Amino acid sequence: MGDSGLHYDASFASVRDREEIAEWLASIRPLWEKRFTEARAAAAGGQRRLLRPVYWLGGWQFACLDYYRPPQGVRDRCIAAEPYPPVLAKLVAELERRARRSFRGADLPSAWRLNTCLVNLYGSHIENGKRIDCARLGEHRDFEPGPVASLSLGERALFQFVSRGGKHEPSRVIAQEWLADGSLQLFGGDAWKKRALHRVLRVERKRGFRFDVRVADFETRRVNFTFRYVPSEHIVAFRELAEPARSDVRGYVEELARGSEFFANALLPGPGQLA
Repeated sequence: MGDSGLHYDASFASVRDREEIAEWLASIRPLWEKRFTEARAAAAGGQRRLLRPVYWLGGWQFACLDYYRPPQGVRDRCIAAEPYPPVLAKLVAELERRARRSFRGADLPSAWRLNTCLVNLYGSHIENGKRIDCARLGEHRDFEPGPVASLSLGERALFQFVSRGGKHEPSRVIAQEWLADGSLQLFGGDAWKKRALHRVLRVERKRGFRFDVRVADFETRRVNFTFRYVPSEHIVAFRELAEPARSDVRGYVEELARGSEFFANALLPGPGQLA
């Protein structure tokens, strides 16, 4: 891929970078979130779990709060989360330099920076001793303003951009790339960010990658880091969430707090608040 607004680098992260990231991954406790709140599940046709465990840095967007979707869906959507570990902070600085060389004007908001990151784990769910492959991601678009950067580690993944299908017209593949271990994909602009959708069709098993990540009954063979921008005024501390959003995600934050000092502190009451 080399079209305007789309950049692929097959060897962005060094061997040492990947080793340091793998060490950090072993220290976190990802969540396997449910898609809806229990109150909304019935109206949505039933509750379901996301296809993969996730972790967020910078700002956490819980699925049950319906993610960050400007212009209307911006409040109580993004919760302050842990900062980037040093190895990712270093890589993000380079990602931002590349993006600023490639994008201008409306494609790069004035305050843009890659201040949030979704960490997706791809692999197999172990159920009754059987491996159930769930290493895929359905077609969607990222609503955060400005370019998006994606860092891929582990097995190769078939990533596709597809057109938006209509009532009488199915979606079609516009471009695709096998994302390699240590690769970077950077995309933005109207053609790739707004008009096209993207998806992960499948993840290989050929090279035997396995990541030591603390998720019960899950075998991780690929990890993807998607870096995005959420305006700072829309990232709030957990205690600043309005009800019922705070109650909706309290259980998740309490689970995170068992392995994270950041989230343990997030549960403490602020000035003038009761515990």
